[in-house]
Amino acid sequence: MNRHKTRRMSLEEMREFLADYDGPEINIMEVCGSHTAAISKNGIRGMLSEKLHLISGPGCPVCVTPTAYVDRLIELAMTPNTCVVTFGDMLRVPGSKQSLSEASGMGGRAVMVYSPMDIFQLAEKEPKTTFVFAALGFETTTPVYALLLEEIIERKIDNVKLLTALKTMPGVIAYLCENGASIQGYLAPGHVAAVTGSKLFQPLAEKYQIPFAVSGFEGEEILAALCGIVKAFADEDCRSKVMNFYPAVVSVEGNTRAQELVAKYFKPTDAAWRGMGIVPGTGMELREEYKKYDMGSHDLVEDNKKNKACCCDQILMGKMQPQDCPLFGKVCKPLTPQGACMVSEEGACHSAFACQ
Repeated sequence: MNRHKTRRMSLEEMREFLADYDGPEINIMEVCGSHTAAISKNGIRGMLSEKLHLISGPGCPVCVTPTAYVDRLIELAMTPNTCVVTFGDMLRVPGSKQSLSEASGMGGRAVMVYSPMDIFQLAEKEPKTTFVFAALGFETTTPVYALLLEEIIERKIDNVKLLTALKTMPGVIAYLCENGASIQGYLAPGHVAAVTGSKLFQPLAEKYQIPFAVSGFEGEEILAALCGIVKAFADEDCRSKVMNFYPAVVSVEGNTRAQELVAKYFKPTDAAWRGMGIVPGTGMELREEYKKYDMGSHDLVEDNKKNKACCCDQILMGKMQPQDCPLFGKVCKPLTPQGACMVSEEGACHSAFACQ
């Protein structure tokens, strides 16, 4: 694994390098919503040469969660003696007719928590209520849900279940590369690589001859990774490199214990991505022996119902910028989101709106 020499550049040198770049235009995709939020927070887009373009990809778990999943959560929330448990962002994601928050206002039951493990306290207080956790996310959070399930089993808890919408990154990046996304470099999420290892991205880098830079989420870490991508793209011999700019947290092999735990309870499957349809092999579902803890995740089929003017699908694929959507900043705002990209602080549209 290559640690690029730009890690030794000072902050000022990195800023000058990126601002003064005058080579071929380069599109760099940050596939992680946390990177999108950090780039916005640190004003990084405004530091770059006009030849360098940062594009937000499908790495915000809320943004890519399909309509059918939201509709199923709403159905569960409206079911007697059932309560949906979720993080705050998920409450406002539009379903085909309404959001989970709107359903709650109509008599449904959904509660926000800060940790999945909070569900046990709720379940203990109301043993006759079934509590369903909205388990969505990428490789970073899947081990958390594996731990949650392990505790459910060990404690023999009958009233805690999962509705899963778990995604994996390599397949969707390959999907982008195969379907016309013009990307010359990828900013890879450090927290995903901490679990999977930086090796996760090597087959993609080699197949598509596109450099990947694993980065943390501080402004200086992102700038260092961007410098690495730009320099790697300029050298054809380096275009198949995966560079680790987060060595304090990320290794080549990753967290093997977490990987084993995930493999124990979950298996790969095809997955529906909001606005993109079914992408083969990009999801994780509970293994057959644990399906009794599932509340219907495997039966969901994306119906693609959405505001026809919403361009979230094109934005998630890097084919359109948020400002190009006819709804952006008009009817679609953080308080009135028309698509999932405007809901979460990690969403491309939400970040773009905040920067206006």
